[in-house]
Amino acid sequence: MKRQTLTIDAEAQSIGRIAVKIALALRGKHRPNYQPNQDLGDFVVVKNIAKVKFTGKKLEKKKYYHHTSYSGGLRAVPMKKIWSQNPAEVLKKAVWGMLPKNKLRSEQIKRLKCQ
Repeated sequence: MKRQTLTIDAEAQSIGRIAVKIALALRGKHRPNYQPNQDLGDFVVVKNIAKVKFTGKKLEKKKYYHHTSYSGGLRAVPMKKIWSQNPAEVLKKAVWGMLPKNKLRSEQIKRLKCQ
C-alpha cells in the first residue's frame, strides 16, 4: 500500500469542516479498498491554519478540559488561549475527536502535519 500526500488550504474555511475532510483522509475512507480495521489512510498537510474562520462565539466561549488526576483537579483552558499560542493544536484536537476511539487513532493522527 502506497500512501499519498493530501494538501489542504485552510484559509477562510470553518475549522470543523476542515477537520472532517482531514479525518476521512487519515482513516482512508476515500479509497475503494477501505476497511475499518486497517490503517489505509494518507498523509495530510494543512496550510494557512492561522487564517481559519470560526462561526459563532466559539473562540470566546469554548473551553478544553483536562483532569490532573488529583481531587478537584478539573482544569479548563479557553480556546482563545490555545489558539493564540498554537493554532495547529486546536485543529489537531478537532480531528482527534473525529477519529475512532481505538488503537488506530494514535497512529492516524501522526500523519497530520500542520504548517
